Amino acid sequence: MSKSLKRVRAALEAAGLEPDIRETALARTAADAANALGCEVDQIAKSIIFAGETSGEAILFLTAGAHRVDADAASALAGERLGKADAGLVRAQTGFAIGGVSPVGHLTPPRAFFDRRLLAFDTIWAAAGTPHHVFASEPQRLAKMAGARVADFSVS
Repeated sequence: MSKSLKRVRAALEAAGLEPDIRETALARTAADAANALGCEVDQIAKSIIFAGETSGEAILFLTAGAHRVDADAASALAGERLGKADAGLVRAQTGFAIGGVSPVGHLTPPRAFFDRRLLAFDTIWAAAGTPHHVFASEPQRLAKMAGARVADFSVS
């Protein structure tokens, strides 16, 4: 088991969950994960990381799978302009590689925002620290575990 996957499992257990972590052939995209799990694409909580242009910090947006982050809405929520986070920043702050960033288990937890669209489901799925692993959670519980503020920032 990879160090990243172990960190996610430990974070879920620390939050009182019995982790339902599943291995998939590939879960690098929301569509891949949804196909592997047999669920709707919007049940996949994508972890999108931006870099704050003023703070230089990674900022996490957990977004419903079929949607994308609206840059203007996200910048307004973050209180600063956002740019693309490079692989080095993502790895240094979260401990995860792009494509497997989990909402929990970060080396340094980023400021986080949670797409209100995810609340429409009883169960959602998120990356578990690798491009091949996902875990299930109730949306409200995941938002709380991630320390994320529920907001509207995604578009189709």
